[in-house]
Amino acid sequence: MKKHSPVVKKILVIVLICLPVFTLLFWERNSRVEAKTEDIYKNLETFSNVLSLVEKNYVEEIDPNKVMEGAIKGMLASLDPHSSYMKPDDFQELKIETKGSFSGIGIEITMKDGVLTVVSPIEGTPAFEKGVLSGDKILKIDGESTQDLSLMEAVKKLRGPQGSEVTISIFREGMTELKDITIVRNVIPLISVTSKMLEPGYGYIRIRSFQSNTTKEFKDALVAEQKEKPLNGLIIDLRNNPGGLLDQAVKISDIFIDSGMIVSTKGRLKEQNMEFKAHDNGEKYTFPIIVLVNEGSASASEIVAGAMQDHKRALILGAQTFGKGSVQTIIPMDNGAGLRLTTARYYTPNDRSIQATGITPDIVVPTEIPAQQDGKDVKDGKDKKKINFLREKDLKHHITNGNGNEETIQKDEEAAPPQVDTGATPEEPKKPDDIASDNQLNQALILLKGLAVFGKLDIAR
Repeated sequence: MKKHSPVVKKILVIVLICLPVFTLLFWERNSRVEAKTEDIYKNLETFSNVLSLVEKNYVEEIDPNKVMEGAIKGMLASLDPHSSYMKPDDFQELKIETKGSFSGIGIEITMKDGVLTVVSPIEGTPAFEKGVLSGDKILKIDGESTQDLSLMEAVKKLRGPQGSEVTISIFREGMTELKDITIVRNVIPLISVTSKMLEPGYGYIRIRSFQSNTTKEFKDALVAEQKEKPLNGLIIDLRNNPGGLLDQAVKISDIFIDSGMIVSTKGRLKEQNMEFKAHDNGEKYTFPIIVLVNEGSASASEIVAGAMQDHKRALILGAQTFGKGSVQTIIPMDNGAGLRLTTARYYTPNDRSIQATGITPDIVVPTEIPAQQDGKDVKDGKDKKKINFLREKDLKHHITNGNGNEETIQKDEEAAPPQVDTGATPEEPKKPDDIASDNQLNQALILLKGLAVFGKLDIAR
């Protein structure tokens, strides 16, 4: 019999001792997997039985394809508000939207508690000009109820040929009855950046949404504003910006951040974990920057605000943002359909999850609604009440915050200055062109001018 060395004998003893443990762990893991698989098969068997009973006993003959699509949509709707199944024609609509070559009314919509709800109107669009506001509930489109419509079905009804009309029936807090708004469809503006000089030396650049040409337009505006004289300060307006392309949000942040993380994504799979970092591009902007945000600032706009805030490159001023911090991956299907699936969360440079919390401004300045109702002025202090703006955390089945700080942010919001509503249902929301009536923009400009004066003081005494 072959003799083993003492070292080999020791290894054999360890293996013999540990083998039962490894076997047990392997068995437990396999048992869990098998149990999970068995549960899935049982549920599939139940689904098959239900489908069979429906086919045989339902009062009318059913369309199996329609029923299966409904089952798939229901499954995805139970996950979160942003995962969805797109039929082939719906998938084509999404591709058209990405290119921006469509006509409609210009609103970002979602489902809140099964009700079609406006996230934010896009500035300069027909809906914006008609006074559609964030949080408006669209209960009818052209007289037909929206109760059973999917998001994509609602989008198709709201879009249409340029110059055609669509009537939406909205309900807004404070109203006692539905309000019909007839809107003429138009081509949604492709220009994502607008700019102007507020005062000599103080620039203003607004990003409406993040499109493929946003960074170029932003850089052009930045150069134009510095032609006559160097800037003393810059305001970047991201209010009511529903988001858009991630790469554009990263590039905009990269203009002002020289190094470090801009945003990262974390999911269950390794390939869903990505990092987007800043680069030293040679440009050095030393002027102070204020970024304006509000309840309609979502997704890509929250990425920019979070990066600028964490790198202390800008002051964030305004109201708590929407909190859409999840990543959706579009997966094409063999039948021409598309699967929109939430696969990760966004994290700021300081590893803060944006999801369901959003960005808390450094300086909270509540969003104000013009004190006007049905063309009549409303007296200050009369019938004021809190505005309930729609946010991600209000959506049914929203995924939780990755850092588990959703409750903390909620407490911070409650401690912030109260936001009040004058009971107004304005025909037109205020525009940033009117600085005097725009409390957030006005405060930002005053602060920038104060920073410029403070910088000239001799305080080293």
